[in-house]
Amino acid sequence: MLNALAEAIDEGPLLPLGEESVEIISKPLHPLKRKLVKTPAKTGIKVIDIFTPVCIGQRIGIFAGSGVGKSTMLAMLGRAQSFDKVVVVLVGERGREVREFAESALGRDKDRLISVVATSDESPMMRRMAPLTGMRIAEYFRDLGENVLLIIDSITRYAHAARDVALAAGEAPVARGFPPSVFTQMPRLLERAGPGLEGGGSITGVFSVLIDGDDHNDPIADSIRGILDGHIVLKRSIAEQGRYPAVDPLASISRLAEHCWTAEQRKLVLLLRGLIARYEDSKDLRSMGGYQAGADHELDRAIAIIPKLYTAMIQSAPIENSVDPFADLATYLIEPKRN
Repeated sequence: MLNALAEAIDEGPLLPLGEESVEIISKPLHPLKRKLVKTPAKTGIKVIDIFTPVCIGQRIGIFAGSGVGKSTMLAMLGRAQSFDKVVVVLVGERGREVREFAESALGRDKDRLISVVATSDESPMMRRMAPLTGMRIAEYFRDLGENVLLIIDSITRYAHAARDVALAAGEAPVARGFPPSVFTQMPRLLERAGPGLEGGGSITGVFSVLIDGDDHNDPIADSIRGILDGHIVLKRSIAEQGRYPAVDPLASISRLAEHCWTAEQRKLVLLLRGLIARYEDSKDLRSMGGYQAGADHELDRAIAIIPKLYTAMIQSAPIENSVDPFADLATYLIEPKRN
């Protein structure tokens, strides 16, 4: 029964339920009718706007283990002013955190917020339906011409719920306990986000991916990474240093970043990435005292700049979102001239 209901939801007709009927989730727009994604969206989070900028209509994933600041980053993203509506879907979350997240996501600007919640004690079917419901709500406002930010936390728990439903229906597991239908249902959901028709609205999708055991190559994370338009990786080692958001600029990528950077900004970001790589590669050597200043000009430059860069990227939730992240970065990296 549950499997038949799930298949009917994906197909699109009206499904009668007793005396009522429920409108079933619509299919994705035709790919050739979607408008191009080129308009930058300012998130206000400096490390994202500089290293992995997001466009309106893009789909990006937040890949993180537990306890590294994923929910805090999602709440900061919810305050971005580039969107008309914010739809937040909490799947399998602790009930204690629901009100806390809803009140911190947009602060006093709650008239833009629509939340769909299925806590961890709900049935697998309810947890599976929550992202589909949130997506349909986002599609409604997209069709009204609005730019919608859709946050789903987390897509991994949606996959877990879909797995439980499929296993209950007798489907055999194939990859770490996940049946094949899980890997067909995720693209059906994720592909519905994105740009709308020319002249219409769009859905910018932010999907958190909970990395079990900090294994970034688990089947769910690996499958989702190939569907989305970019991924932002939060590392536990960075969080342990007290640097929040704990984004790893070297492991994170936005496939639409070229539409957000100017030529000068792109050149600067590539330079900073190279310096970060040199700085991190020499970490063990510097810790042992095996490096002497002056031996490598490029490494000397990295040692002088990267600690300042890391300090500039620190941004906690109570702090207002950044309006001009490159200008904020310049205040840390450019030393004032002395008379």
